[in-house]
Amino acid sequence: MTRKILVTSALPYANGSIHLGHLVEYIQTDIWVRFQKMRGNTCHYVCADDTHGTPIMLRAEKEGITPEQLIARVWLEHYDDFRAFHVAFDNYGSTNSTETREFAEGIYRTLKAENLIDVRSIEQYYDPLKQMFLPDRFIKGECPKCGAKDQYGDNCESCGAAYAPTELKNPYSAVSGAKPELRNSDHYFFRLSSASCQQFLREWTRSGTLQAEAANKMQEWLGAEGENKLTDWDISRDAPYFGFEIPDAPGKYFYVWLDAPVGYMGSFKQLCKTKGIDFDGYWKLGSDAELYHFIGKDILYFHALFWPAMLQHSGFRTPTRLFAHGFLTVNGEKMSKSRGTFITARSYIDHVKNTEYLRYYYAAKLNGSMEDLDLNLDDFVARVNSDLIGKYINIASRSAGFISKRFDGKLANHALLAQCADTSGLSGKLVEDAPKQNLLQVLQDASAQITELYEARDYSRATRQVGALLDLINAYVDATKPWELAKDPSNVEWLQGVCSVALQAFRIITIYLKPVLPHLAQEVEKFLNVGELHWQDAQTLLPEQHGINPYRHLMARLDPRDIEAMVEANKESLQPAPAAISEQRHAEHQQHVAAAPVASHGIPPLGDATLPLRKVSGEIAPVAPTIGIEDFSKIDLRVARIVNAEHVEGADKLLKLTLDIGEPQPRTVFAGIKSAYDPERLRGRMTVMVANLAPRKMKFGMSEGMVLAASGETPGLFVLSPDAGAQPGMRIK
Repeated sequence: MTRKILVTSALPYANGSIHLGHLVEYIQTDIWVRFQKMRGNTCHYVCADDTHGTPIMLRAEKEGITPEQLIARVWLEHYDDFRAFHVAFDNYGSTNSTETREFAEGIYRTLKAENLIDVRSIEQYYDPLKQMFLPDRFIKGECPKCGAKDQYGDNCESCGAAYAPTELKNPYSAVSGAKPELRNSDHYFFRLSSASCQQFLREWTRSGTLQAEAANKMQEWLGAEGENKLTDWDISRDAPYFGFEIPDAPGKYFYVWLDAPVGYMGSFKQLCKTKGIDFDGYWKLGSDAELYHFIGKDILYFHALFWPAMLQHSGFRTPTRLFAHGFLTVNGEKMSKSRGTFITARSYIDHVKNTEYLRYYYAAKLNGSMEDLDLNLDDFVARVNSDLIGKYINIASRSAGFISKRFDGKLANHALLAQCADTSGLSGKLVEDAPKQNLLQVLQDASAQITELYEARDYSRATRQVGALLDLINAYVDATKPWELAKDPSNVEWLQGVCSVALQAFRIITIYLKPVLPHLAQEVEKFLNVGELHWQDAQTLLPEQHGINPYRHLMARLDPRDIEAMVEANKESLQPAPAAISEQRHAEHQQHVAAAPVASHGIPPLGDATLPLRKVSGEIAPVAPTIGIEDFSKIDLRVARIVNAEHVEGADKLLKLTLDIGEPQPRTVFAGIKSAYDPERLRGRMTVMVANLAPRKMKFGMSEGMVLAASGETPGLFVLSPDAGAQPGMRIK
């Protein structure tokens, strides 16, 4: 039976770059989603940038741009990085969206009507130098529970305790370094301590929704039966603040932990509008769909207590399961964004380039638990070169050449295949590991166990199981020695058979590894001359006399020098943090982090009028003859979201764009921008199109409009983009 599944990952904050620690979660989630889709399940994967809060406001102010311009620029960087690591969201949105605002306001109003919103005056830290109330994450000090220094104002990274910022010992402002003052302000609270929330959470956290270790942690926070350890949750912040204003509360804004998880709903709503999906079928009470959140263990409190209680009491369904993972360490040392000890995704891309190396390494370490994961860089190189190159790719490289050169690229018939796959005449470990005596049957029978391991997110055991199969296949190739068979013309039929067995086996292994190595799997599909591989295809073989394409090397060995170059580029990040740091120096460091520019990787910030003009040509084309306003008004220009962009087979200049302009069905436009743009960098981007241009029949299909791009005398095309905040379908006047 086909399952209906909605999957989310935690929303990355739009105030910094994606680093390898973040990617543990997104790669883990993407592997699971790809596995579900390969099995034929209806599975949607959505995420969004978390864009609200004081840090965004302060950084934009520092850079002299609006918060909207900042988050648009960072969105492009995040999107590029995720695409480079083959993390394939069905929709990647922003919490600063109309959809998220509507859900946040609706949930708030429902909770208020249920008497679960309370307003009361609190003492809050105020920065006298910056003249603003300080958010929890901009107050630092010593943890009131364990005494750890240098902790944020809402939770401790050392012991995991959650607390109010006023409980911190020796607090200081991370904005100015000043000692904060306590001042009174009216704040809005979600009554998490209410009897209905308490009772619901005691049942929900014990229902099997959480991993065992997470459920145990929840019981600690909930306390014993009859005990009330939960406190009401502050959901408001005072102006100045970048976010959504609370309805009927001027100058008060939703705090991030109310509108950020609602971003899951907002992003999915955008996908529903584009694809015609029933939103209520996934989010309303009584939904038969499955809802899964992949998160880090550091945000368990918010996702396992605050979020489900909020959903339950506002008329929405709660998650089917929460999947929490541990932190990433590098060479055994803790990574921390606040201390700068991270390797950015962009640094990895620039130096190592092949991102599927990391996907495989993470998969080999992830076991579905909350254990931390260590990226040992020496082991990383050794494992990639041993497993992927030495065991997996080696199968194709040792067999394909014989098929192409000796047999016109044709595989053996199935009768010969069955003979050659029989290992009974072979000796040693091969026979011990293949008791059924048919190598291909052994590989196919492994599908059930590998399926269970992927479903349980135990990728570590899944890759070990695949590794054992790879050992079996390589032992078969070593035992049959096709290079020796090729020397004797009388063995020509047997040569075709054993090489065909190896390539049939290679295809089955590719299916098992495709969720982890999606790009490589696509290259294998081209090489084997097959369509898109699905999970059930492992139970069938390629047809008799199937023709393959000439073999081209599929993956290169990982050069340790690339790792060394990456480490050198991040040398400051990889140094241990100083044992102690003065309050003033720490505040200066936090100001630097908050103000550090984000690289746009060649994509200029959208709508940033503060950038200096750059002269690209000595001359510009003359202005066309004057027209009247009535002529211009005949052209219907619309904002469009590029839903998809892809190469057009046989076209030298064209890309095929799928554009959303708010209509029920997206449009197809063929644009001559192939020389200037990688399709992956266009997906999700906003642009401008001529919507009322007559459709044009082209060799490759019907083009239903035209995107606008600028060019000059010098080479280069520049697709136009609207300013941040523009929505698909808006008319340009």
